[in-house]
This record gives sequence, structure tokens and C-alpha cells, in this order.
Amino acid sequence: MKGVILAGGTGTRMLPATKVVNKHLLNVWDRPMIYYPIQTLVKAGIKEILIVTGGNSPGDFLKLLGNGKEFGLKEIHYTYQEGSGGIAEALGLAEDFADDGPVAVILGDNIFENNIRSAVEDFKKQIMGAKFFLKKVTDPERFGVAEIKGKNIIKIIEKPKNPKSNYAVTGLYMYDHQVFDVVKTLKPSKRDELEITDVNNFYIKQQTATFETVKGFWSDAGTFESLLRSSNLVAKKLVS
Repeated sequence: MKGVILAGGTGTRMLPATKVVNKHLLNVWDRPMIYYPIQTLVKAGIKEILIVTGGNSPGDFLKLLGNGKEFGLKEIHYTYQEGSGGIAEALGLAEDFADDGPVAVILGDNIFENNIRSAVEDFKKQIMGAKFFLKKVTDPERFGVAEIKGKNIIKIIEKPKNPKSNYAVTGLYMYDHQVFDVVKTLKPSKRDELEITDVNNFYIKQQTATFETVKGFWSDAGTFESLLRSSNLVAKKLVS
């Protein structure tokens, strides 16, 4: 399985900090944000990684990460997302890299405490489909929210005003090779973006989606508030 880190976009929610630097290069506690998703994939045994960058200074990723030697990698692949066409659009840029195989996709601002290696191994046993990672949160309206019935996700609603559950869909997904065909069928949302929630709902309707509940802390760092929370969580773990 190959890994894809989505670190594009323009970072408008974190201006003026992102006026001269990509959001994913800001520090979370003692290291750049992008380090955390790389470590999540590497610890899960994924050694082939593509980073989808964006914004005004994509070359800064290469300056910081180089070929990935610091993470035990032989190389890191890079590609560029123009503008802010959405998470699904960014994922579509990874089609050639995936080479008809399954991919683990993680948003560049997502931080997970626990190792996901067992989940990766479980997904490899799935003949087809997708796997999502859910986390119970106090502010589900900020996220895609999973409506769950029994052991199945019925639907995912993007940033609902009246969430039907407290289970947020985190920015970690695993997909089979058909995901790129799905992306090509999407139409822009009201935000003029290709939504990853539409991709996920395709697999739910196909009844090939599985999910796991995340143990340990999880946080996105895409706002100033969540960046501070993420830094505090990481600092607490390192000190304890």
C-alpha cells in the first residue's frame, strides 16, 4: 500500500500566518506539522509516500523534507495542486503514483497518537472498498459526521448544522484503486470544491466501506484554536 499526504490548499483560515508559509509547515509543538502525517504512515509500514503540496511556496517542502531520509525513506514524491479545488481534487493528482493499487490517504494537518499498522493490515485483507476512521468529538459540526446504524455507516454529512452523531470522520482514509474513477465523476459543491465526503458516500452506497474508532487522541491543526490544542496534546504526551 502506498501513502498520500494532502498538504495543498491556500490556508486562508490561518492568515496572516500562512501569508508567507504553507500551513502544513507551521510548528505543532516542537516540529513542523507535516512531520506527523509522515510519521503516521511510516510507523504503519508504508514506505512509498506522495505529498500533494500547494500554495505559494511548495519548494519549501523539498527544502525541509528532502528525500525523506530522516524518516527512514529512500525518497518522497511530490506533486502540486493549483488553487483550492478541494480534498478530492488533490487526491485525484495521486492516480499515477498509486499505480492501480490501494492507498492510505491522510490530511497534512491531522495528528494521531496511536499507530495504525493493524488497520492497514486489516484493509489489505479487504477485497475492495474503503476504510474510514471515526473519532467522538465535542464539536462535530466542524467535520464530516457519520450517521451510524449498528456496525455500518449509513451516510456522512459534511459540516451539518444539526449533527446526528458526535462521530467525526477524521482525515485518514484507505481506498481501493477505483477511488480515482470516483473522483472523476464528482461535481463541484457549493464551495466550488470536489468534496471527499462525496467520495466516501460512494463507498457507503456501494456497501464496501468499513470503519474504525480512533483510540488515543486525534486532532486536526487547521485553525489557530486546533493548532494550539494539537500542540498541547503532543506536549502532554512527550512530557508524560
